[in-house]
Amino acid sequence: MDNFLPFEAHSKEEKYLNLLPQLKALFEGEKDALANQANFVAALKTTFNWWWVGFYFVKENELVLGPFQGPVACTRIGFGKGVCGTAWKNNEVIIVPDVHQFLGHIACSAESLSEIVLPFYNSNNDCVGVLDVDSELLCHFDEVDEKYLSQMLKFLF
Repeated sequence: MDNFLPFEAHSKEEKYLNLLPQLKALFEGEKDALANQANFVAALKTTFNWWWVGFYFVKENELVLGPFQGPVACTRIGFGKGVCGTAWKNNEVIIVPDVHQFLGHIACSAESLSEIVLPFYNSNNDCVGVLDVDSELLCHFDEVDEKYLSQMLKFLF
C-alpha cells in the first residue's frame, strides 16, 4: 500500500486508532493470506518498532513460524511450551511483563524482555495459531495492546 503512513501519536492508543483503518484498507480486496499476514506484521513493526512481531501457526502438535519482522526466531514451539505454546494450550491471551519470571520461557533472543501472545481462530473457533510480540523493554504490553491487537487479528482470521 503506497500510502501506509506511520503516525506520530502521543499515545499508544492513538497509534492503534490510526493503524486500524489503514490495515482494513490494506487487506480489502487482497485474498492472499500470506501476503496479508506479511503486511500485518510489517505494519505493526513500522508503527510500534517492537523488537519482534510475528505469527506461529498450528501444524499437527506444534506451532510453526510464519511471517514475522525482527531477528531470527525459533522455528517450532511445542504445545504448552513457552509463552506461545502456553497461550495456545490455555486458549488465552498472555501478557508477560518480564519474560525472566515466566516459568519455561523460550529465549529465542536474549534481547526480549516482555511479551504478549494472542491466539487466533478459524471460522470453527479452533485455535489455528498465535500472534507473538516481543519488546526489549520490561512491562511494555498491557490491556490496550490486547484490545487493539485482538481487533486487528479479526481482519485476517
